[in-house]
Amino acid sequence: MHIRHFLIIGCLSLLMAGCRQAPRLTFTGATIPEGAESFSVANFMNDASDGPANLGIRFTEDLRDYFQRNTSLEQVVGAGDLQFSGSITRYDLTPVSAGATETQGAQLQRLTIAVKYDYIVVPNDEKSIENGSASQFSDFSASQNLADVEDELIDEIFEQIIFDIFNRTLADW
Repeated sequence: MHIRHFLIIGCLSLLMAGCRQAPRLTFTGATIPEGAESFSVANFMNDASDGPANLGIRFTEDLRDYFQRNTSLEQVVGAGDLQFSGSITRYDLTPVSAGATETQGAQLQRLTIAVKYDYIVVPNDEKSIENGSASQFSDFSASQNLADVEDELIDEIFEQIIFDIFNRTLADW
């Protein structure tokens, strides 16, 4: 019986030691790299030729908010354990001819936004991503004025892009 106790205690010790080395998981499906306690997001620049002047700032704030809400990481100014930086590289409005006839022209307009980003994982550089990119679009009726729907479209597109970045960087799916 004495040996059985030693075996049980030994197995439990090994199990607990293994658990300490495992990356932290969150309810969002994120796997936070071992040793990471904080994140930082440098201001994204708007390198696209069009779009609102505050597009880069807006994206930066949305990205910070998303990671703040969906991880247990502390947001820091400067160099976090996880570091994001990049720029908005595309802001295009193009006609979409889905369902259109030659006489009608395009019935839809498409707003496309693309982002280029770098993701640095200080505790484990192997997980870093250099020159990552994400692009999304949203269609709206050609009868609508872009100014009337632009904020809503940007919110929708940014939400999709940020979700893509989150999944590529922290979700081990």
